[in-house]
Amino acid sequence: MISRGGQMSASGRGQVTAGAGDIITVNPGEVHDGEPLRGEVREWRMLYLSTEHMREVSLGFDRLGEFEFTAPVFHKSEMAGSFASAFTRLTEADLAQPELATNEALIDLFASLVRRRDDHPPDCSHGGLRRARAFLDDDPTRNHSLSALAAEAGLSPFQTLRAFVSWTGLTPHAYLMQKRANLARRLIIMGHGLASAALESGYADQSHMTRDFRRRYGLTPAAFATTR
Repeated sequence: MISRGGQMSASGRGQVTAGAGDIITVNPGEVHDGEPLRGEVREWRMLYLSTEHMREVSLGFDRLGEFEFTAPVFHKSEMAGSFASAFTRLTEADLAQPELATNEALIDLFASLVRRRDDHPPDCSHGGLRRARAFLDDDPTRNHSLSALAAEAGLSPFQTLRAFVSWTGLTPHAYLMQKRANLARRLIIMGHGLASAALESGYADQSHMTRDFRRRYGLTPAAFATTR
């Protein structure tokens, strides 16, 4: 995504002219070049995705080769927001659930770039979706993956994410972190030490719990403990 300046380039799918906020795509093996637009200084953020990672966010395509960017540049502003969110989460060092969070962000990004007319999320009566949520409920301390939840639901990762949000109002990652924070809160109320509460509720360490707790409840776990 171009964040400053402009870019002109040639690609296998046509001429590219992009400015700040635009997204440029390159398919695997595609020959391309680039130069500054009108001599402007360029800045951009770029994601290089392996085929293994793309399989995680294949959006229900039967074969990885079916996925291809049809346009060399996207000018829609909402896609820039999805890219910025995905980039932040993929490069965020302090991430409590890296696999689940990053795959969710990538699916959200690619859902805005690739539209599938035949992909409709199942409703909340879908038994597999209920099993996936129970999977999170049963052990919120575990480092779950979106692919494992999708397998439990019997759906694609893309379908699982869309259906879960439609049903609960939260992504699986947000749902899991809410369960984790609630567990930590209960442990603190029961008199557990802060470090112990963090580890027993699934946080990587006490500092992770403190940051999440402050964002969620408006005070630190230590401050909360003094009110009990």
